Amino acid sequence: MIVTTAQLFKHAYGKYAVGAYNINNAEQAMGLFKGCIQSQAPFIIQISKGARKYTDKRMLEAIIRSAGEIFPEAIFAVHLDHGDEQTCYECIDSGFFSSVMIDASHESFDQNVAISKRVVDRAHAKGISVEAELGMLGGVEEDIKVEEGHAMLTNPEEAKDFVAKTGCDSLACAIGTSHGAFKFKGKQSLHFDVLEKIKALLPGFPLVMHGSSSVPQDEVARINAAGGKIAGSMGVDVNEYLPAAKRGVTKVNIDTDGRLVWTRVHREYFRDNPGDFDFRPAGKIFIEEYAKFIASRNVLLGSANQLADLRKSLGK
Repeated sequence: MIVTTAQLFKHAYGKYAVGAYNINNAEQAMGLFKGCIQSQAPFIIQISKGARKYTDKRMLEAIIRSAGEIFPEAIFAVHLDHGDEQTCYECIDSGFFSSVMIDASHESFDQNVAISKRVVDRAHAKGISVEAELGMLGGVEEDIKVEEGHAMLTNPEEAKDFVAKTGCDSLACAIGTSHGAFKFKGKQSLHFDVLEKIKALLPGFPLVMHGSSSVPQDEVARINAAGGKIAGSMGVDVNEYLPAAKRGVTKVNIDTDGRLVWTRVHREYFRDNPGDFDFRPAGKIFIEEYAKFIASRNVLLGSANQLADLRKSLGK
């Protein structure tokens, strides 16, 4: 069942965070749905601009619709990740998305407000939720590239003003995470002080944490042992997910980790089966491995075993 992110956040606020997972193909979709049903967790399917161009946006939408029929007990939102204004309008008008993200964080504050407000007005007219962003994360993810020297933490006072002026339903905050596999150098924690200040100024308002993959070192080691060359990668401490949720974070974006699982499975499979050219056995292994990974993350987010209570709150 597709719902809006606003409906998910109302149930989650202060208790747990909903996992937001990017998908690009059928194997990822199957693993995601299986993992969330196994852990009895609601979730958010994120579709990036890159994913919409990977094959054809209609293909990805058809895969998600089919997965929803295969797993009718699933409760999830379909969300555009890091959209520009025009892409947001396309997704709003498509009738498929229940939520969009407008990312104008690279613009001036006033321009960010103006662009986000236009998207909010158009989305709300159709009952669609809107996530906006204030502050800039460093790192690289598809079309996004921000040098670390230009990354900016979200200003709590500006966050309050921004939400009031735009009417957005949730706000992506820069609190020390970054995009991609190369997030941190050494040990770095989230800026919980910034989160607490934003929560104090915006009580009850859903916050979003981008760039939140943990970049598991065992996955990286296995990839490298199978011929990969990933070095210097660090991620978010998974033990900080729930403390962040208690401070108002209701959505945690996880993408890189899923790519690492895919890479590890396929590198190991073809290393161990050098004469094989059928990708389906590796694909089946990935589906099960990704499902296990998703279920484990839902436990850490606190969203596991929330499905029944959420269904009651939705009256379904």
